[in-house]
Amino acid sequence: QVQLVESGGGLVQAGGSLRLSCVASGRTFGNYVMGWFRQTPGKEREFVAARSWRPSTYYADSVKGRFTISRDNAKNTVDLQMNSLKPEDTAVYYCAARRLVVTTNYNEIDYWGQGTQVTVSS
Repeated sequence: QVQLVESGGGLVQAGGSLRLSCVASGRTFGNYVMGWFRQTPGKEREFVAARSWRPSTYYADSVKGRFTISRDNAKNTVDLQMNSLKPEDTAVYYCAARRLVVTTNYNEIDYWGQGTQVTVSS
């Protein structure tokens, strides 16, 4: 079992920045691909970014060049630095863990955090 706890969401104006953090506990953190998804009402949860243990990073096209994912295996943390935020980035952001394999499909995620709200005002 892996427990994920996010923090760092909030309200920011367009063009601003936020940093989300996720702390993992439980099974061996290094065996998991860690990532972030987001969801708005009435829509499916969508992939945002992922980072494997190699390390390799993956980003949705909509956030490339603006968001940066990082992980610290010693601290069991994965962070998402979000810059140049846009109103369309408004969503609940979820930390996600998938054992060994990178996926952009929310149905294939093994563990989820509880989510943190990010609101970008125009």
